[in-house]
Amino acid sequence: MSNRNTQPAFSITAHDTKSRARTGVLVTPHGVIKTPAYVIVATHGSVKALKPSDIKKTGTQVVIANTFHLWQEALQSKKLKVTSNKGGNTFLIKKLGTRLPTMTDSGGFQLFSFGAAREHNVGKVLKRGFKPQATSDKEYKVKITEKGVAFLRDGKWSMLTPELSMKIQQKIGADIIFALDECTSPLHSSIHNKKALERTNRWALRCLRTKKSRQLLFGIVQGGRFKNLRTASVKAIGVMPFDGFGIGGSFGEAQMSTSLKAVLPHLPDDKPRHLLGIGKVRDIFTAVENGVDLFDCVIPTREARHGRIYTATGTYDVRKGTYAHSTKPLEKGCGCFACSHTAQGEIRAFFKTKTPQGGRLATIHNVFFFNTLTARIRDAIQNGTFQKLKKKYL
Repeated sequence: MSNRNTQPAFSITAHDTKSRARTGVLVTPHGVIKTPAYVIVATHGSVKALKPSDIKKTGTQVVIANTFHLWQEALQSKKLKVTSNKGGNTFLIKKLGTRLPTMTDSGGFQLFSFGAAREHNVGKVLKRGFKPQATSDKEYKVKITEKGVAFLRDGKWSMLTPELSMKIQQKIGADIIFALDECTSPLHSSIHNKKALERTNRWALRCLRTKKSRQLLFGIVQGGRFKNLRTASVKAIGVMPFDGFGIGGSFGEAQMSTSLKAVLPHLPDDKPRHLLGIGKVRDIFTAVENGVDLFDCVIPTREARHGRIYTATGTYDVRKGTYAHSTKPLEKGCGCFACSHTAQGEIRAFFKTKTPQGGRLATIHNVFFFNTLTARIRDAIQNGTFQKLKKKYL
């Protein structure tokens, strides 16, 4: 079916006795990832607001870039290596300016964000009490066919097929790549989700046949908010010869745990699981206790650039006047570069004068916070104190 590499170097090192939480080690050409791990978003091949030298200061183990946004630039590049099987300076490593494990999504999320997300005016997680402003299954600026996804950009249509997604991701050279999938809206019907997951399954087989590199390829489970469809999807995807698996698509806020319980028991224990686009503190604990190994989200970086600071006791907006003359760090006891070198008052002043240093320092802190949280979760699983740590944070 494809030029398969050997099983990924993933091994489980500990289990929590009161849940499905586990720790593991995933070896890639560009370094080792200790799991559970927070995957930091680097959409265009860089972490917004950070310098390349900042990334490792935050304790970041792995980043994920966006295939859709790197599409043209990657294909036009002729001098960089196509694959990352030897840990060389790939297209993505060059963009980052630092060496560490990398991922790329498939481009499938843009199918949702440019389409149903705009049509339904909703995110991928349906919040409690949400009142829909539209209920149509119609896409906005995308056209989905068996061949692939057509995107309308600058007045022109561009077709992304499973085969092209593999080609782009191979050119980008990430250590871990994803099969092209159809990401649905939480407002999509059961009928729509059934058709989408069946198409995702067929696309998955095409991705497996197409991939020629030694990158680790993850298949994606779909099914939306419907438990029976999640189960049907995972039973089909879970037996395909992928190196790992992603859980994608949309959730209702209340159904996330139910959806994960319907999926994870059917996935191979010896392969890593990645929850795509989820990363709030509460969601992290929900994911980990159900057996998720990796998760990514824009929350640490996006909210930092708007002054939202994460701490072990909650969040706050450092831009508020109450912090104008504060000589305290962003978080007491935090060991990040921002907290060690700059006070709240100084960072607030950077934001007020629109100096980039404000977003940079806030991002360093938030990314450090989430990476530290997952490190504490790993320690707690190994020490048998995961439930105690969960109670402390939640």
